[in-house]
Amino acid sequence: MSKRFDGRVAIVTGASRGIGLAIAERLVAEGAKVTITARKPEPLAEAVEGLGEENALGIAGKADDLDHQAEVVAKTQEAFGRVDVLVNNTGINPAFGPMIDLDHGVASKTFQVNVLAALSWTQQVFRAGMAEHGGSVLNVCSVAGLNPAPGIGFYGATKAMLAHMTQELAVELAPKVRVNAIAPAVVKTKFATALYADNEAEVASGYPLGRLGIPSDISGAAAFLLSEEASWITGQILVLDGGSTLKGGM
Repeated sequence: MSKRFDGRVAIVTGASRGIGLAIAERLVAEGAKVTITARKPEPLAEAVEGLGEENALGIAGKADDLDHQAEVVAKTQEAFGRVDVLVNNTGINPAFGPMIDLDHGVASKTFQVNVLAALSWTQQVFRAGMAEHGGSVLNVCSVAGLNPAPGIGFYGATKAMLAHMTQELAVELAPKVRVNAIAPAVVKTKFATALYADNEAEVASGYPLGRLGIPSDISGAAAFLLSEEASWITGQILVLDGGSTLKGGM
């Protein structure tokens, strides 16, 4: 595997498992040092062990906590010297059902974590050095933000805003910092289990490529957008969906 990230330092949020961990694994495999975050210390420690303690730092906390964000950035700089890459992967979807019935407190928390936290993480790393030496930011959106997604409509709405915020920040932070996003369809992770666990074959039949995604399908695309090979790409939302949106699905 190439070493596109030799000498580079990344922060990946929500990375104790699933897509976030897969991205962290890919970055480490290509030479990066990474700090990963998650709410629960135990799975975070296991993830750090898998990545190699010489390569990774794990800091537990809530993604939308500004003090936690500042701590992560400061400890990353202390351990590895800088921050070059940010992956805003943390996302929540605590409610399933019609948006018309959505509790406002749940909606507020979903917006706080899925949108505002991504903005404040980006502000933190930009002010901590990216403004001077440059870097790359990747936001993890969703195809639910591109088309109606009954049952997870407000989650999709937050991801639509995250996609638009990606484009706004790409303009504002250029030329020093590139900002892109990926928009996966259903990927086989614990987070998405409810979307396919009881009928995986039926769900996969709506995908022209004939299967659901797996985390490694996402990590390769993420690494490309974060690397210098994508140095003339910013403000883009790369759809990773096995072709499902071509058929109007997610």
